[in-house]
This record gives sequence, structure tokens and C-alpha cells, in this order.
Amino acid sequence: MKKRIFGILLQLESLFLVLTSLVSLIYKEKDWWVFLLCAIISFTIGAISISIKKWEDKINNHTHKYFSRADSFMVVALTWVLFSIIGMIPFIEIAGMGITDAFFETMSGFTTTGSSVINDVDSLSYGLKFWRAISQWMGGLGIVVFTFALVPTGEMRNNNIFSAEATGITLDKFSPKIGSTARRLLMIYAILTIVCTICYYLGPMNLFDAICHSLTTIATGGFSTHTASIAYYNSAYIEYICSIFMILSSLNFGMFYYAFIKRWDIIKSNEELNVFLKIIVFAIVVFMLLFNFYPSVDNINSSLPMGIEEQFRTSLFHVATIISSSGFAATKFDYIAWGDVFLMPTLLLMIIGSCAGSTAGGIKVVRFIVVLKAIKNEFFKQLHPRAVLSVNLGGRVMNDERVKRTLSFVIIYMALVMIGITITSYFGMDSLTGFGSTVSALSNIGPGAGLTGPANNYSDINIVAKWLLSFYMLVGRLEIYTVLFLFMPSFYKK
Repeated sequence: MKKRIFGILLQLESLFLVLTSLVSLIYKEKDWWVFLLCAIISFTIGAISISIKKWEDKINNHTHKYFSRADSFMVVALTWVLFSIIGMIPFIEIAGMGITDAFFETMSGFTTTGSSVINDVDSLSYGLKFWRAISQWMGGLGIVVFTFALVPTGEMRNNNIFSAEATGITLDKFSPKIGSTARRLLMIYAILTIVCTICYYLGPMNLFDAICHSLTTIATGGFSTHTASIAYYNSAYIEYICSIFMILSSLNFGMFYYAFIKRWDIIKSNEELNVFLKIIVFAIVVFMLLFNFYPSVDNINSSLPMGIEEQFRTSLFHVATIISSSGFAATKFDYIAWGDVFLMPTLLLMIIGSCAGSTAGGIKVVRFIVVLKAIKNEFFKQLHPRAVLSVNLGGRVMNDERVKRTLSFVIIYMALVMIGITITSYFGMDSLTGFGSTVSALSNIGPGAGLTGPANNYSDINIVAKWLLSFYMLVGRLEIYTVLFLFMPSFYKK
């Protein structure tokens, strides 16, 4: 069964590679054949995998092995790696990148991290720019979710494999059937992308840039068609549009569905949504105050001090691009140059992240709510040992197993950060750069700190750090357990 699903997923990648090849042909570029060749390779490997499965079924009289949760973890994790291996070929053939840089760039795309090793994005071909954008769009919703939505295969209708890729501590289904849920998610995703494209196009963006930026904005990926990112347009309109859609994409997609069917009671009672919006408002106020009490920021890119509107716009964009894990850069977006006082709240937003069920990264707001409530209960029990307390989330009681799983997730996240800092420091990276880069990779942000801050990229870090951060990107996108389970000996025992 795993071979068949691998095959289906790889054939899905081939469709997007063919689309990229068509884009390259439209712009009369000679490297269209590279994307077509990759599409053929992906489709062929997928077809061989499916054929082997059919042959095995014939020999075994069509007996099917139960598709366990362990199988789901393996399929999802290896699929993302295979997609990146095939997807890196255009970077090697067209951009002349080495295997390490090409894999890093591709994994950054599919995981919607947005970290880049390319110093001159403007010089890339249209086909390669579109491939960077479409890879993030695929990874934003999820490779497996795309397959559930588009492929009418009974084997794919499995809650385990769907949950292995979905973000958050709960899996909200809009329909008893996983396929219907995936199709509704894809519909919401596509509508947001189309509306975002139109809004961008109404501004100074041309159609190609509008499409590419909408793909990466809704995916909260951050890849741009220009080295300067959003700052290239020097447009307040674009910054506001980008900020709005980054925040929208940071919400649980279920909220859009409930808004469509007018279930406002569910939206109002969603505790994570309420806390997330309060965090955004509070963070904007904090950064605006910092801009007032730290006036040297005004002189970074302009000889004139920022007015109230520009302070608000800069704060809004900064909070939106960081908390949504997009990592776009606007005109005055450089929290490293702003000063140390801006760095800690920025890193905190990186770690917290956005809502579960969104395309954004980070630990997720819902987990922080659970952790804080669990800590509060423990303090109360110290005063009242006989008290029986539970963690309530949105009016519903969470069982102890889910609370423990959430606490362990946060602990493992912090442990991975410490391991990342230790390894990167051993190979010559300073502690600030190591910390920022590790958090950025695990939270799928893009810009880090120190030498990998928003004014720089990851081209100059050593090869070991690139492979480690590539691994961390995958771990962060698949929410730790899906990948780390593969390294447990007990995982392979029946």
C-alpha cells in the first residue's frame, strides 16, 4: 500500500513540474525541458512504484496490509524528502547550484520556510522563480492534503496519514469523509490565493509577480521574485495587502469554512483565534512604542523620522511576517539593525507562531494556551492538593493524554533548539546566529538572527549547518513527531 501512495504523490509532483515547464515556455526560456524532464522522472518513478504494488497484490491475492499510524509517518516524511530530491534538480541544472544548496533551497520551499541561499533572485529565470513559488504553495496546504483532495483513491482515505501532516493538536473535520474535508480545505486555499493575486495586481505588481507572491503569501512561505522582497515595490499598498493576507493565512482554515456556513458561534468560541488576535494587537502596540522610545530606527533607511502611519504599517508588517512565519521583507524590515531591544520580542513571536490548521509555522498558539493552563493548574494544586482540575479549551475538557502530548511537544522543541545551537556553534557559527537560525528553521520562518538576519541569507553558512537546518525545516513543518518517530528503534518493531 505504501508503494502505491508514494507513486500517487510523486505523480502529483509531476503535474506541478509540467505547469512550471509551461510557464517557462510562455516566457520563451530554453530551460523548459529541465522541468519537463523532472516531471517525467517523477511520473515514471511513481508509475513504477504503483506497478510494483499491483504486482505484489496479484502474487498475494490482493491482500492489503493495514495502514497503521507508523506507516503514515513513514509515507509523509519520506514523501517530503523525495519531493525535495526531485525538486532540487532544476536548481542544479539551471542555477548551477551544488547539491547541498539546491536541497536546502528546495526543502525551504516545500516546508514554506523561505530561507534562501540565492544572492540574486532577480537574475533567476521565470521558470525557476515560479517553481520556487509553486513549491511553497504545495507545501503550505500540504502535499498529502492535495492528494486527498484531488485523487479519488480509497487507500488515501485514511485519517492517520492525514493527521501525520496536519498541524496542531486537533484535527477539525468539516465532513465525516477525509476526502471531502481535504477538498474544502483546497477550495478555501485556492479562493484566498485568487483574491490575493487580484489585490496584488491592482497595485504596482505585474501579473507574474502578483501570482508568485500570492502563492507564497497564502502559503506563508516568503519566497519572492526579487532579492529585495516586498521592499522592491516601495509601496505602502503592497505592504498592507501582504500583511492582511499573511494574517488571514495564519488563521485556522476551519474558521473560513464556518464563516461561509455562518456558524459564528463556533468562531466566537474559538479560544485560540481570540488569543491569537490579541497577541497581534498587543505586539503591534509594543513595537510602535519601541519605535518611539528607540528613535534611531527612523534613520535606517530614511533621513526623515517615521510618522504614526508608517510606525503602524511597519509594526503591522513586522508582526504579520514573523508570527505568520512568512519572512517577507518590507522597506524598513530589519529587526537586527533596529537594535537588541527589538530582537527578543521578535524571536518570541517566531517561537509562538500562529493558529493550528493554518499554513503558518511555530509551536502554535493553541499549544501555548494549553501549557499556560496546565502550569496554572499545577500552581493551584500546590495550594489545594485534593483539587481535581482539568484543562479546558474553548469550553471543552482536554484529556490528560493530550495535555501531556502538548507539554512534551514544547519540551522537545526547546531541546531541539539547544541541540541546534550546540551543533552549529561547534562548526563555527556564533551563538546568536545559531539560535536565530535554529528557531527560524524549526518554526519555518526564513530570516534568522546575526549573520542570517533579514539583511542577509544562508549562502555563507557551512555545509553541516545547511544540512542540519534542512532537517530542522522538515521536522518543524511536520511538527516534530512525524519525523523523529522514524529514528526510534521501537518504530520498526511490529
